[in-house]
Amino acid sequence: MVRQERAARTRAALVRAAAEEIDRSGYDGTSLNKVVNAAGISMGALTFHFSTKGELADEVQSQGSRAARTVADHATAGSGPALHAVIDLTLGLARLLEEDPVVRSAARLARERPDGPAWSSAWLPAVHSLLAQAQRDGQLHPAALPETIAALVVHLVAGTETSVRARPAVTEAAGVSTVVQLGKIWQLALTGISPHATPGEPSAPHGRP
Repeated sequence: MVRQERAARTRAALVRAAAEEIDRSGYDGTSLNKVVNAAGISMGALTFHFSTKGELADEVQSQGSRAARTVADHATAGSGPALHAVIDLTLGLARLLEEDPVVRSAARLARERPDGPAWSSAWLPAVHSLLAQAQRDGQLHPAALPETIAALVVHLVAGTETSVRARPAVTEAAGVSTVVQLGKIWQLALTGISPHATPGEPSAPHGRP
């Protein structure tokens, strides 16, 4: 039992160290030497648990996806309006991205290792399901298509990841929460930007046809 607990702690420390390195440097910029040095664990102990860097990255992705799926499951299990559940899901993902390097690394690895599972597959199906329910319940404006709102969610989550990774020191120093900022963006999306706006295609940027 003691040996099993020690092995579990070692494995967890390796995954955490790998996630922090990948979060900073990406998959290609992360070496097993960096991981063992950060974790304070021998290379032999690492290769006992993970024979290659790819296997270690797979575990980071698996854990990050599992955390996101938990947020999605909680959102879909609620009894409130489906549209509110979509917003809660988005804010929950933002909180994970802000607080958990394993989740941030899972999202990054999904881009840098395109042959692996997409991180969004852990939560995007729930978004589609909830938006379909919101449409059935009459919670959406007739011009607001579920697939367009789902695309908005994808962009918001991707933007949150980029913001958290690019400005962690600034965000913390200013006392600004990414989750709070995202909540304000959702409020803006729900209320609209201009009282004079009319539906239609946006005009092309200057200099383009």
